[in-house]
Amino acid sequence: MRGTRAVTSRLQIAQTTEDSLIATFFRESAGQWRSERRYYTLPEGDTKEMVSLITIRFLEQGCEELIHLAHLHQMSDETALICGAHVSWKSNDSVTGKKKSQGSTLFGALGDILYRDRGFATPKPVTATFYFSDPKTLCLHTEYKGSAFEEELKLVGEKYRTRQTIISREGEQQMIGQYLETRI
Repeated sequence: MRGTRAVTSRLQIAQTTEDSLIATFFRESAGQWRSERRYYTLPEGDTKEMVSLITIRFLEQGCEELIHLAHLHQMSDETALICGAHVSWKSNDSVTGKKKSQGSTLFGALGDILYRDRGFATPKPVTATFYFSDPKTLCLHTEYKGSAFEEELKLVGEKYRTRQTIISREGEQQMIGQYLETRI
């Protein structure tokens, strides 16, 4: 019995640490960012460069947006998501200056799952598993429609973030995205 309690206690401590890390990461990411990104299409190696203005807002547990997200994911407890972020963006092709996209997405955290109101390539709600390789580096894994998305977001001091996304389909890498984001 004592062994079971010890394991349960360690799991609760680990979960509390993850909850704290994701809340801290979202809080430290809040603000406005200029994102310069480059996408490499594989195996050809074609590149595309984009510039985005990103705004991130921290979301507290129980806020209207997280309740909405819980409803989208058909959660029985509408206040279960411990925290989240609202991310909006406007992107332009950095070579031509042409407007490419704009939009927003909601993220909500519970356990080691990030719930989203939409995916990278779908307007439908999706989930991603996450972990921290260190307190400033969030790693995500998302899968849907036969594609897998591996993403790493790293806070570098207070003024910078780096991101890398690897998109695979049927086990073969299709695209790599690399980002440098500067707080504005």
